[in-house]
Amino acid sequence: MNKKSGFTLARKDEEMTDLVKETDHKTLAIWAIDCVERVLPYFEIQCPQDKRPGNAIEALQTWIRTGEFHMADIRKASLDAHAAAREVGRDNAARSAARAAGQAVATAHVATHSLAAAKYALQAIYRAANPFDTEDPITRERDWQYQHLRELRDRQERANRAAEKGEVS
Repeated sequence: MNKKSGFTLARKDEEMTDLVKETDHKTLAIWAIDCVERVLPYFEIQCPQDKRPGNAIEALQTWIRTGEFHMADIRKASLDAHAAAREVGRDNAARSAARAAGQAVATAHVATHSLAAAKYALQAIYRAANPFDTEDPITRERDWQYQHLRELRDRQERANRAAEKGEVS
């Protein structure tokens, strides 16, 4: 068995980056939330009283639902989630999950923050994995992220086409 392989947030993923570029802003926000919700339990189990990462996700859900953007609120929610990550202490899955939430809410401001949220979610998976088997969980999660984003994008495109034709979905 091999020990943990290295994981870096800086790894280039051209396929994912290209898909993000082809996807509308609100769909990326939904995807970011979905990525974070898969790893947020790591934080919630370790810090059950700290609601800041969850509040960040709620702030993003509010933006998706209402379309109202208040930079001060988004910035505060993001900074609060990152502060929660720092307070976790050492690098672990809980810390990465909180960072993922901080990046996700920032998607309301800049759509490409969704990609950072997904990468931090992958980092949480890496940090939670058995030290002798990190490749399989990371590969499975990355594949889920990619396929899920494709499905969300395709669903939104179908809804847009139906709206253009005057159809009710």
